[in-house]
Amino acid sequence: MAITQERKQELINEYKTHDNDTGSAEVQIAVLTEQITNLNDHLRTHKQDHHSRRGLLKMVGKRRNLLNYLRNKDITRYRELIKSLGLRR
Repeated sequence: MAITQERKQELINEYKTHDNDTGSAEVQIAVLTEQITNLNDHLRTHKQDHHSRRGLLKMVGKRRNLLNYLRNKDITRYRELIKSLGLRR
């Protein structure tokens, strides 16, 4: 269910804004999106796993707050990010 350390590092390298960046909004949103996708796949097979569903809803809310923050701070970075992640179809 959890993403591997290698996959997380790939996401950080892809979405970082500068060399030492590991915690910018873009990186956090990308990692959360990957975790949400994996958890959605898990919940498709394990429909009665309500504890994981609660964790999924918390992650979606956290991603929503980060997206709102990024949209208010810099609309161009927000638009580029949702386009690259495939959100808001």
